[in-house]
Amino acid sequence: MKISLCNEVIAALSFEDQCRFIRATGYDGIEIAPFTLSGEPHKLPQSRKNEIKRISSDHGVPITSLHYLMVAPKGLSITSEDAALRMRSVEVMCALCDLAAELGAKLLIHGSPNQRLLEAGKEAEQTKYGIECFAKAADAAAKAGVAYLLEPMSIKSTGFVNTVEQAVNVVREINSPGLKTMLDCSAAGHSEKEPIPDVLKKWIPSGLIAHIHFNDPNRRGPGEGDLAIAPIVESLRLSGYRGNAAIEPFIYEPDGPACAARSIGYLRGIMESQR
Repeated sequence: MKISLCNEVIAALSFEDQCRFIRATGYDGIEIAPFTLSGEPHKLPQSRKNEIKRISSDHGVPITSLHYLMVAPKGLSITSEDAALRMRSVEVMCALCDLAAELGAKLLIHGSPNQRLLEAGKEAEQTKYGIECFAKAADAAAKAGVAYLLEPMSIKSTGFVNTVEQAVNVVREINSPGLKTMLDCSAAGHSEKEPIPDVLKKWIPSGLIAHIHFNDPNRRGPGEGDLAIAPIVESLRLSGYRGNAAIEPFIYEPDGPACAARSIGYLRGIMESQR
């Protein structure tokens, strides 16, 4: 299992310094939040894309994935009743598939809860809109040779897909090789009825879980809260998971670099103890 760092944790650094830090602290790669690159990342100039690829290659830090996909440009939504807005959002989703492929990333993780909110009394209709958007992104991902992942989010943040089972149902309904799901430990700690290790044991054999985010329901890094990480790592190992993972805290104390360094050391220690 390869471990990347979600780069918004250290977004105060230049991209080159991010890669230098990631290599020095023992991560295997970088997971990029496109909004850290540009206010319109789906229109990133070719010169900037070439620069990002060169820097990551020079530092030996692969770009494994993209996430936080819909933060920029502002105002996107896949569940809005505004058809033009949904179309614009889909255009961004599809363009990011091409960006991921060009940067060498194999995965796009679609969380972005604020861009998939459901209004009371309109849940069924707006869920249908969201699924239609994911179907179009799945087609774009398949054409680009990447996987687009529907991330189950905490029930506290959105009502659109909160559990792995719900995500799997959408993935199976769309039935595209370009669409899979993943598990975020923080969100799962709030929304799953079963313990996370059991959820992983149930769904990893399906081949539909393609990524893991390590964090805690308190929004800090792994090991900084009450969620036991060792049983999760063991469940991944025993289930034969060979995919990618990333560390994604949302609260950085005392700061982003310190949080990132502590998290990878903690997770590596668990992984080593289970060899």
